[in-house]
Amino acid sequence: MPQPLVDLLWSGHPDAPAGARRGPKSRRSTADVVARAVSLADADGLDAVTVRALAGDLGISTMSVYTYVNSRDDLLVLMADAAHGAMALPAFGRADWRTRVRRVADANLVLLLAHPWLLRIHDDRTALGPGTIAKYDHELQAFGGTGLDDLDRDAALTLVLDFVGAAAARRTAPPVDFGPLWAESAGRLAHYLGDDHPLAQRVGRAAGESMGAPYGADRAWAFGLDRLLAGLADLVD
Repeated sequence: MPQPLVDLLWSGHPDAPAGARRGPKSRRSTADVVARAVSLADADGLDAVTVRALAGDLGISTMSVYTYVNSRDDLLVLMADAAHGAMALPAFGRADWRTRVRRVADANLVLLLAHPWLLRIHDDRTALGPGTIAKYDHELQAFGGTGLDDLDRDAALTLVLDFVGAAAARRTAPPVDFGPLWAESAGRLAHYLGDDHPLAQRVGRAAGESMGAPYGADRAWAFGLDRLLAGLADLVD
């Protein structure tokens, strides 16, 4: 009989129910299976994490995997929570709220660049896990002393994490060597544009000359985070 997902997530807790596996005691645990799945995803992406591939990597049968996790969807939730639980949470100390929020943003960017497959997991059930709850509790403390009520504190953290996710998605996209592409395309593009869209041409030229590409990840990060903090400051103040 499948175990409730919440029990799988909290299987290491002293109050967790004993596993209901049949047969002799296994040398592996759900945590072992999840850790191996995380390693597969880190190495080859989320598509590489199949029950068949995981079984082969663990040296067990495909059906045996289901004695540890109920389904691949549950496995992805367990993987996300494990990554959250292993995350290095930022220290806050006596820093002001802006610095604390910056540290939250920086730490989450590091997390997503280390585990880009997390960007593809959008299962709300992740919120039930111990790693995710501990991460959430710590990050909410970044807004301590701001006067935000509980709902606004939650919304502010969501805003920060959504910004980080968008930035990480751009950074983890397949890289393009824009120099040769621009050399090949610039003349033809100018021919097609002529005098059309002068604002796009002017701003695009200035940005391209500054960044050497149509998009600069570092500049976008710094600019966006500054604007985000300025917007939150209006609410806090």
